[in-house]
Amino acid sequence: MPVATDEQDKTRMDDEIPHDKLTGALRRQSVKKNVAAIHVSGKLTLLQRKLSNVLLLNAYDTLVSRTKHQIDARTLCMMVGYNSNDMETLKQSLRSLAETTAEWDMLDENGRQEWGVSALLSYAKLSGGVCEYAYSPALAEKLHDPKVFALINLNIQRRFTSGHALALYENCYRFVRTGSTGWWPIELFRRLMGVDGSAYYESFKHLNAKVIKPAVAEVNKTSNILITPELRKMGRQVSEIRFLIKENPQLAMLDIDDGEGVRQGPVYASLINLGVSDRLARQWISEHGEDYVAEKVAYLKGRDGVESPVSYLTAALRDDYKDITPAEPSAEAVAAAQLRADAIKAQQQADQRREDELSRERAARAATMARIMELVDQRTPTQRDADKRLFLAGLTDETLRAEFARLGWRSAICMGAMVAFWEDLVPGAFDDVAGA
Repeated sequence: MPVATDEQDKTRMDDEIPHDKLTGALRRQSVKKNVAAIHVSGKLTLLQRKLSNVLLLNAYDTLVSRTKHQIDARTLCMMVGYNSNDMETLKQSLRSLAETTAEWDMLDENGRQEWGVSALLSYAKLSGGVCEYAYSPALAEKLHDPKVFALINLNIQRRFTSGHALALYENCYRFVRTGSTGWWPIELFRRLMGVDGSAYYESFKHLNAKVIKPAVAEVNKTSNILITPELRKMGRQVSEIRFLIKENPQLAMLDIDDGEGVRQGPVYASLINLGVSDRLARQWISEHGEDYVAEKVAYLKGRDGVESPVSYLTAALRDDYKDITPAEPSAEAVAAAQLRADAIKAQQQADQRREDELSRERAARAATMARIMELVDQRTPTQRDADKRLFLAGLTDETLRAEFARLGWRSAICMGAMVAFWEDLVPGAFDDVAGA
């Protein structure tokens, strides 16, 4: 059976994932995509790219502790958007992932340049209704690195209908905190979009009309970021492209106002008593208004035997259940509502974990920088000049040299090298600094 087209992808992804069948990491709803491993070659379809993300999400918790991972094949099909019986398309997509490479080019833990390449999957097999697969050890280590990653939210992923748009989103979202992707050679951009080797897309006019403009439009309409392309020319030819990035306030669906006024109201209290999370309760009140939510809470309280009030109430708000409507919500509607409720809760937890991690990182970096300045202050003026010259002589990266020449010991991007320098000069200088 041929690989599904983007139009087929769009139709199939309209179906909700049966969240009650998902366990473990699959309930997280977000997948960590490492900056170093996100440059993926090959012409992946939209569904193949989504499949790659779901497989990574399923494996993430045991990515470096296990050499192989498993997931129920039918559940995998439903999560990605295949027909649950469409094993032939699943086989073809797994084959494509095994034939596709991921490439990274980064500084290792010792500050040395490291380049590597690996197949996205080292192997995959289907047996007894189970999909088993593995990553190469080197790629697994990169994918699991918690220091530099972007969170790819699977709820946002499901909204995409174009493989080019999803690829562009993945490669831009990891730079949302810096505001720009930096300049990419146009050849690299073609490879990231999976159109390298096409004579048609050698023309920038065609590339812009068929890939860049539609993908930018879909990212801005569909996702939680807004991107703007900028071009750099060499002569009359476009040689480089970059994307300016900012958060999309219209689609930051989980950024709910924390106003205390909502929490003081009776509707909010009723929702909390029913087991609705704080964030979801505020979202419902913000989206629908207190009167509408109160109406659905009253409707729910009039029904006996409801096992999952949150799922039932989610469906009631979405489909406007009324007492004059005798029909009970279908099992599919309740499951879909539970999926959305769990997704919001999972995203809230992921956001909090990420914020806690960033706070710890900021505190550690601040403490390390403070210790460096203490060490500098303890030196005589003559020693300081010698220290600067010695440190600068040891830097081989031109970017780091320029930054240190500009900011001196306050250069944040040189911190790793500065710690190594001072530790060598004053052994044990950072022993009592957490995170150094």
